[in-house]
Amino acid sequence: MRSTSNPAFRNLPVGGGGYAGFNSAPAGLGGAAPGYGDTSLATGRPMTVDDVVTKTGITLAVLMATGAVTYLTPSIWGLALPAALIGFVLALVITFKKVVSPPLILVYAAVEGVFLGGISGFIGNVIERQTNGATGTGIVFQAIAGTAMVFVGMLVVYKTGAVKVTPRFTKWLMGAMIGVVGLMLINLIASFFVGGGIGIRDGSPIAIIFSLVCIGIAAFSFLLDFDAADQAIRAGAPEKTAWYIAFGLTVTLVWLYLEILRLLSYFQGGD
Repeated sequence: MRSTSNPAFRNLPVGGGGYAGFNSAPAGLGGAAPGYGDTSLATGRPMTVDDVVTKTGITLAVLMATGAVTYLTPSIWGLALPAALIGFVLALVITFKKVVSPPLILVYAAVEGVFLGGISGFIGNVIERQTNGATGTGIVFQAIAGTAMVFVGMLVVYKTGAVKVTPRFTKWLMGAMIGVVGLMLINLIASFFVGGGIGIRDGSPIAIIFSLVCIGIAAFSFLLDFDAADQAIRAGAPEKTAWYIAFGLTVTLVWLYLEILRLLSYFQGGD
């Protein structure tokens, strides 16, 4: 049995496979994912890769729509902070909820879009002031393009089996994730007492290295996410489970985008 570094996939079934799948035929309904309400869900058709692609596309479309509206409306950039808090609470509810709720997942995507749009607008505005308006919007498109390229690149890596998802790989990656999250919390607490905290988010060389590490961890997390989705398909999880997978992939994409945006801001003079 293998777990994933993405807590959003904590309830997905795990089984065979390991790499170069993500389009396997369902193995039947007997292995339907646990934690999705009563067993009547198993009477529906099993999930397919098309379901995953469609539900993920819908979820990301909602996120990008609210993100674009927020980014283009400076007067509501201030909603970024409350949106981040609401999104965090919604993520916890969705993660630990035993029944898949597509409306709740779409609300999460909409809220995260407001957060990303607001924070992107704020960072872009800061950079515009520092560079006489030369790169404020460009950095946002660069971050979006970078996120998309990393996602596609890791999908190719998974499909070709260039990196195998093994229990040892999973343990190393989860350990790395716990480490960076721990450092983020320490830095946050330290920032209340010392300007810049412990220096991992202040634009210094150490901060750049830390962001690169976070980007790397987020990128490799996609391999575990793809593998979890592949195993759910193999186990014959219900079609509705595709919404849960879409949510998990969105969580990773949001983290990756934020890290890339932050890294780019360092090179433009932001902090």
